[in-house]
Amino acid sequence: MNPMTLVPDSKLATAATALVRDTVGDLIYHHSRRVYLFGALRGRAQGLAFDPELLYVGAMFHDLGLGEEHRNSGRRFEVDGAEEAAAFLRAQGADEDAVRRVWTAIALHTTPGIPAFMEPEVALVTAGVEYDVLGIGYDDPAAVTPEDRAAIVAAHPRPDFKRQILGAFAEGIAPRPDTTFGNVKADVLRHFVPGFVPGDFVTTIRESSWPE
Repeated sequence: MNPMTLVPDSKLATAATALVRDTVGDLIYHHSRRVYLFGALRGRAQGLAFDPELLYVGAMFHDLGLGEEHRNSGRRFEVDGAEEAAAFLRAQGADEDAVRRVWTAIALHTTPGIPAFMEPEVALVTAGVEYDVLGIGYDDPAAVTPEDRAAIVAAHPRPDFKRQILGAFAEGIAPRPDTTFGNVKADVLRHFVPGFVPGDFVTTIRESSWPE
């Protein structure tokens, strides 16, 4: 099976592709398509009954919050991407359950340990991100065969991807460093922003306004 046939051939998916292709550069576009394909393959291997359209929208919109227009929002970039997806889905006439699933999938995609226990679309956006960015599952051919991976990367190449995606993360969140408190993106700023000091949970408790 050609893994590219997993991309939904529907009006909703076509509209999502067009919007994202016009909004982001090659790096995020190709990454987002790979996230969908790797997530879908991992879902099929697990026997999960997911909605391909909702998984596709979640994957395609998951990094839109990194864009320049969102960098002064004061919100986590994941929430900005989730809000973009919600607005898109509502404009396309999607019901509120679909909106909720996609919003949650995007909002939680950098919060490990939780999405896997939620609806398949939520779980699989994170699974696709983890595969493409962190290499989680790379050595398990039961879900993604080397042949499937090669076909996906041929269609959506990842030249110098590790360096470029880290740069995109840093650019997208450096203007709002406080939003990294308690999440993995604090590691990005610690490596790429001189002088950045991540928030500390213990210190926050000890220095809270409570008198004891």
